[in-house]
Amino acid sequence: MWKYALACFALVSNLAFAGPKVEMETNLGSIVIELNSQQAPVSVANFLKYVKDGSYVGTQFHRVIPGFMAQGGGFDTDMNRADTYAPIKNEANNGLPNNVATIAMARTNDPNSATRQFFINLADNDFLNASSRPPGYAVFGEVVQGFDVVQEMARKPTHSVGRYRDVPVEAIVIKKVTVLD
Repeated sequence: MWKYALACFALVSNLAFAGPKVEMETNLGSIVIELNSQQAPVSVANFLKYVKDGSYVGTQFHRVIPGFMAQGGGFDTDMNRADTYAPIKNEANNGLPNNVATIAMARTNDPNSATRQFFINLADNDFLNASSRPPGYAVFGEVVQGFDVVQEMARKPTHSVGRYRDVPVEAIVIKKVTVLD
């Protein structure tokens, strides 16, 4: 009986901390991402701001490297940079590792430069964690459905477009993004 009560408590605890879910529809299929607003509140609020204003729609996954990650959210299909809000504080010390299927904020060399671009890890990328290589890259959620779509992105041929490398030959476009919860 005691074990049953403990198992129920653990289940309820996990459900209580479950963050909002976002469905991202691409021309390859849909991805559902569960966000972790408890451990990455700044990154989640930032991501949701772009989701809710609709500005991810029409952007593409512009950098896809097999065995590493798929990056998107910052460029349209002509490689024009999308408008951004102010950069956010890096939350890479939040205890969430850059494991396969997690989503993290992309940034420049400045740790606090993340705006709208994100990447989905195609592998366990421990070297991106703050514990391995400070300041690290902030994970703020994970793909809970449709990771096969992200894996399909990595099978598409890429090329260079101007100074950008690893750009899919056929654009992988974000067609719709919806908050599910």
